[in-house]
Formats: sequence, structure tokens, C-alpha cells
Amino acid sequence: MSAVLRGALRWLRPPPRGGRPDPLAAAALRPLGGGAGAQGRKETQSPSLGKDRADTVIIGGGCVGVSLAYHLAKAGLKDVVLLEKSELTAGSTWHAAGLTTYFHPGINLKKIHSYSIKLYEKLEEETGQAVGFHQPGSIRIASTPTRVDEFKYQMTRAGWHPTEQYLITPEKVQELFPLLNMDMVLAGLYNPGDGHIDPYSLTMALAAGARKCGAQLNYPVQVTNLNSRSDGTWEVETPLGIIRAKRIVNTAGFWAREIGKMIGLQHPLIPVHHQYVVTSTIPEVKALKTELPVIRDLEGSYYLRQERDGLLFGPYESEEKMKLQDSWVTNGVPPGFGKELFESDLDRIMEHIEAAMEMVPVLKNADIINTIAGPITYSPDILPMVGPHQGVRNYWVAIGFGYGIIHAGGIGKYLSDWILEGEPPFDLIELDPNRYGKWTTTEYTAAKARESYGFNNIVGYPKEERFAGRPTERTSGLYDLLKSKCSMGFHAGWEQPHWFYKPEDETGYKPSFRRTNWFDPVGREYKQVMEKVGVIDLSPFGKFKVKGTDSVKLLDHLFANVVPKVGSTNISHMLTPRGKVYAELTVSQLYPGEFMLVTGSGSELHDLRWIEEEVTRGDYKVEIENMTDEMGVLGVAGPYARQILQKLTSEDLSDGSFKFLQSRHLKLSDIAVTAIRISYTGELGWELYHRKEDSVALYSAIMEAGQKEGIDNFGTYALNALRLEKGFRAWGAEMNCDTNPLEAGLEYFVKINKPADFTGKQALKQIKEKGLKRRLVYLTLETDNVDPEGNESVWHNGKVIGNTTSGSFSYSAQQSLAFAYVPTELSKVGQKLEVELLGKNYPATVIEEPLVLTEPTRMRLQRKGESPKI
Repeated sequence: MSAVLRGALRWLRPPPRGGRPDPLAAAALRPLGGGAGAQGRKETQSPSLGKDRADTVIIGGGCVGVSLAYHLAKAGLKDVVLLEKSELTAGSTWHAAGLTTYFHPGINLKKIHSYSIKLYEKLEEETGQAVGFHQPGSIRIASTPTRVDEFKYQMTRAGWHPTEQYLITPEKVQELFPLLNMDMVLAGLYNPGDGHIDPYSLTMALAAGARKCGAQLNYPVQVTNLNSRSDGTWEVETPLGIIRAKRIVNTAGFWAREIGKMIGLQHPLIPVHHQYVVTSTIPEVKALKTELPVIRDLEGSYYLRQERDGLLFGPYESEEKMKLQDSWVTNGVPPGFGKELFESDLDRIMEHIEAAMEMVPVLKNADIINTIAGPITYSPDILPMVGPHQGVRNYWVAIGFGYGIIHAGGIGKYLSDWILEGEPPFDLIELDPNRYGKWTTTEYTAAKARESYGFNNIVGYPKEERFAGRPTERTSGLYDLLKSKCSMGFHAGWEQPHWFYKPEDETGYKPSFRRTNWFDPVGREYKQVMEKVGVIDLSPFGKFKVKGTDSVKLLDHLFANVVPKVGSTNISHMLTPRGKVYAELTVSQLYPGEFMLVTGSGSELHDLRWIEEEVTRGDYKVEIENMTDEMGVLGVAGPYARQILQKLTSEDLSDGSFKFLQSRHLKLSDIAVTAIRISYTGELGWELYHRKEDSVALYSAIMEAGQKEGIDNFGTYALNALRLEKGFRAWGAEMNCDTNPLEAGLEYFVKINKPADFTGKQALKQIKEKGLKRRLVYLTLETDNVDPEGNESVWHNGKVIGNTTSGSFSYSAQQSLAFAYVPTELSKVGQKLEVELLGKNYPATVIEEPLVLTEPTRMRLQRKGESPKI
């Protein structure tokens, strides 16, 4: 028997008291060095409603719900009522390991993490309640060269944020955590200020602050039913009576599905079993003068922190070994479940125990004194669902938190600001509950939750794809025809070709931080569109039909651009009251008063909710129909696009007859389509909207007609390279709820002097008057085998001064290209900057945009006798 295995057997000795862990005793282990543990604590409160009307009713008293009550009340909102079915912290909060970290692999959630930590630092002083907050820092361990690359990738994504993060040497890692086996450590990613907090004490401090500011926290009070009224208010039914509320917020943790079902929603959530164990005193730990930082051994897939004079350790098992509590999805959460735990199963985490003992050898002689196995709620992609829900008025959610403790403070503030101000304080679309839809089945949710849990610590590559649960029911009409010919990407439930295979290509998904197997094929597709003609499946677009007596009036108020005339199309932006870019859509007036609105796949319900809310608020007489799933879209682009399509129709497609940004109903090979002369490639092209069931016939007819011209497919990677060369912005990158259209260079699409008082108009006037502090610039980069993709740090004179928003290799200029936000004084053409990629700063130059003129511009210049640049 190996020493490792002997150690594991010793460690797996059951808790001294035997049997199922006592939840309150488990919670008592929380604070290190005499903090406020939860042992023996059970709040006793007589159930009471206190009032029959409220502005906001929050359903669920975990740390997230209580944080929202605290922030709303602190901001001055009157009549905030929280209802909890048993007691505060019941569910997942009370048994959480309480980890807090500034780190997040994404971009926007860093702000949430940062706010939470800053709040927790001052909460004890503000409320007089101890929170047991420890900030020894944390280190993510790299033990492979690929991990070191990942850390460099994350450093450039963190550099333009205010929080501290350092890539540290093995020597520094050992200095901070002297108990590690340094044979396995290549580098560390260090966040000072990280640590852990007692979740029970945190929630009680937030509750004290909420009450102090006037919020009412009622428990035990179970919500038994929800009724929406015609005026948009809610009746919240409880055994103690009914509360009428202006809005309700579902923060019910793993009971959130039950709350959703009351109003006909199937929230895609599923409880997972998460285990962590606590050791007895370890002499080497006890002898330390300072608390050890939290470590995350990414290859071993576990976190480890000091717990008093021992260690606390929590693994994330593989998707094959992890356990779902799927019976709760089908049968509901058992009545009365609140502060109970599951039976532990240490066999399931044996490989992680062995990895931990290799990395932290003192564990080999440690005894276990407690095992916690509790439910945590997962959404399919591990991220929570936060915000108002499309299709239901005044129903908000903050659910699906796999990491509720670090998110609670920031999400409470974020939602509070949104509720009070009428718009999100910053871009956080990755948490939009409307990213899911009817395609998100229980089977899909379970498959993705397994994958997400098991992938907690896998390498996070650019352009990452995850394959569990795919395809969903949401496939385009061309999916079966194309799936073996290309590498598919996942977009809001859809499968969409990223790039296409040829016999000589290395096929499949090969993620990398550098150029990989798709690099040359994408160049081939780029050339195909620029020199011949290409076809792309654009069916995932969100597509809405708007018609009615007030349709023109509605769109004139919603959009900063003018309303297009019948038969015309334009690019229009919906702005927030503060003048931020909430959405970008293509708007076409097909018939008098009847419009088609098109948006990106990821913002379909995000945009639809905003439009529907405005319809209700302004009492506009319109009908809105979501055509996304019924309608297919093909893009045809390139010099021969007109020549090929003309073979299939008697309609005149000449430039004089079918101009750029015109739309028309016609038949191609006897198939009815709505054709718009527009292409995100910037080349001559059309988008062809048609019935999904006609997709194969339409595609086949176009491909057959284009044989002589050498027609071929292209995917979204080539599309991105083409749009960047044309200087086209992308919503979610160059523009979002963090940016205004003026700094994003969208002045052409914003008609600030049009008569209609569109949303955001007054704010834009003020922004223009004050002047811009930053601008979007267009950069070329001198790189080697790596290209920007967005969110990298931009440097000047040794300081980070901005960030890229998107990037790609330019196949025409044969160098990297990127958009970036920089201070106005550094935005002039010719300005020299640097962009950080994988730990190295590459020279960058601000150039005049675009790099390649669009086809309509080139044609216009040719007619004038000028020589356009390609």
C-alpha cells in the first residue's frame, strides 16, 4: 500500500460522533480564531406579515435575498419586505465554505466580486455584527505550462481593472504557503485581499443593516401562490394573508423552481451535491505565525484553506462522478428541508484527496473531524440568473448561485441600483435570466450542470466550447446538412458553423491561447468572400415582427436613429435613460406600419423584454411577434453574390434597382424570402429571411446556382475577421451598457436632432456638452503567433490606460487588428501604444478606420473616378 493511500485511509476516519453530520455543529466550525460561529444559533421569530402592501417583496432569506433587502432599504426604498419560509440562511447559505475572491475568469463579474469584498470589510463596523471575515489572500496554482499561459491570459484581462492580481514565482508561492510540495508548482496567480467569511454571520449582519434602514424581514412565512394583476402588481399569498407588491424578486435558492412554477416559468436550475471536509488540528498549521492563503489547485480541482488550526478542503468532482439531486427537479424540494445535509460520500472524492495530499503533504497525517455535503443550486452554465424576466411584468430573479457568498454583496447592490434607476448600472448580460428560453429543457439543464460542475477548474481558453447537452431542440434548418462539414459553435441554444473543413484540414475543436487549427481555414473562407462568394447560416439571429397603429411612434421613441421608410432598412440603437447602448438592431419597414427587427442571438429575449416594457409603459397599440424559431436566415456575400442570386429570380437585383439597405419580398427558386441588401461582411451581399422549413431547399438552390462562380460556405470566425477590417462595431464588445454611442463612434446612427424624444436623448446631449473622456480606436498590432480577442490591457508609458474590445487577425493586412477604448488624448491616428498578450506587450498603432472600405463605399468612389482601398 502506497504512503499516499495509507494517508488517505487515515484521513477518511469517520467523524468522532459518527453518522450524519450535525448541520449546526458543522456551521460552528466556520470562524477561524474565535469568530462568530453558528453553533446553537437559531433565530426565533414569531411569523407575521406586518403589512398588506409593499413596494418590493423578496422571496428567500439566504445571503443574496438579505443583501438585496439591505441595499434597497439603505438606498431609501420604503416598504421592502422579505419573506423566508423557515429561517435566514436556510438552504445553501448556512453550510457554504464562505470563500471570497477578487478573481473571476470573466470580465463583468470582477466588479461584483470587488464590491462584495469592499462591503464585507466595513460591514461589521457599520452594523455592529461580527462577520468572521479573514483576508489572507489566495493563490491559484499552475502546475502545467498550459496553466501558466492561462494565468498570463488572465493577467491581461485583469490589468485594466482596479483590483490587485499578480503572477508570482514558485519562490513567492512557497513564501506565502510554506506547506506546499514545490515540485509541482510552476507559478501562482495571487490575489491579496481574498479569503473567507462566515456565511451565517454575514447574512445576520446584512439583516441587521436592512432592518436598521426600515426593511421588514418576516419568517417563517411561506409563499403559497403568486397572482399577477392587470396593472402589473402582484398578490403574494401566504398562510398569514396576502401582500400586494409593486414587484417581486425570487431569491429562493433551490426553492426558486417552485416559485417560478407558480407563474408558469420553468427556471433551468438543479441542485448539486457539494462536499467539503475539515481536519483536526495539524501541528504544522498551528505553528504558523500568520494565516495561510486560500489555495486552488486547479489540476487537482479543489480549494483548500485554513480552518482554525486545521485545514478545510473542497473538491469539484468530474462530471461522471459528481452527483445531482435531480429528484428535487421532478418531485420538488422535500417539505421542511432547510438546514439539513446529504449523506457524505468520500469515495467520490478520493482522487482529489490524493491530489491534495501530494500538494500539501501535512494532510497525510491529518484526521477528519467533519464532512459537509450540502445542496448548491446550479444553472446550466454555472452563472446565476439576475434581473427582470421577459414575458412576466415586474418579476425579477436572483437565482442559481453556485458561489452565492462572493456574489451576494455585489448582486444586492447591482439589482438594487437597477430597480431604483430603471436600467442596469453596468453590463452584466452574461447573468441575464433571458439568456435561456423554451429550449432549455430539464435534460439539458442536468447535462450542462454536470459538465459545469466537473469543469470548475479546467483551463479557460479563448473561444471555449462545451459540448454537453448539445444539440438542443433549437437547430437551424441546415444543421443536419452542415454538421459533419464544420466546427459548430453554441449560440443561445443554436448550433452555428464557426468554420468549415476541407480534406487537408486538422478538424475538430482544438482550443489554444495561440493560433490553432482554424487559423488557416478561416483565412481561406475570408478569401472566398472577398474574391468569390460565400454562404453563411445566420438563423440564430433574434427576429421580431412589430406592427400596429402606434408602431412608428414606438420605434421612434425606442431608437436613436430615424424610422426607416417602407422598403428600407437601417441600423438602430436602443439607449438607456443614461445614454448607454442597451441594444443594436437592424430595423426594416416591410409594409406601412409593419416592421422586422433583427438582433444578435445572445440578446434575443434581452431586447424583446426592453421593447415589451416600453410598450406597456407607453400604452402603445402594437402587436409584437417573436419569429426567431420559425424563421431561417442565409447570408450570401461576395463579388458574385448578385450574379448568383439573379439566376434564381425574375426580380431586378441590379444596384440601381435594389440598393444598399433596401428590403424586398421576392422569390428565389420559387421560395418566398424577405431579402435585405446588407451584410456584416461589408461586401456585396444579402440576408435572406425565409421559413425555417425552406432552408435546405433555398441553400441547395443557391449552392447549385453558384457552382460556376466557385461558391462555398463560410462561418462566424471569418465573418468576425471581415467585419473588423470594415470597422464594424459589435454589440456586447464595442458597445454595451457600459458605453455611450458617442465614445463608441456611432454618431452616424444617432439622430440627436430628430423631433422624437427618444430614450437617452437628454443624457446624450449632456454627454456631448461635457465632452468625452475616452474614445474607441482602431489598432494594428505587431504580434507573432497570438492575436487579440478583446478585454486585453492597453499600455502606454508603462501604465495600463485602456482595454481592447475585440480583435482578430487581418488576412488582408497580414497582422493583428483590434478595437480598444483609450483616453481621448491618446486616440489620435498614429498614436503608439502596446497591447498585452500572454504576458508580453506588443507594439500597437492607432490607424484610420476602416482598414478595408465597404463594398458600397468602394462602388461610390469608383463612380466618382477615385481609386478605393481594398
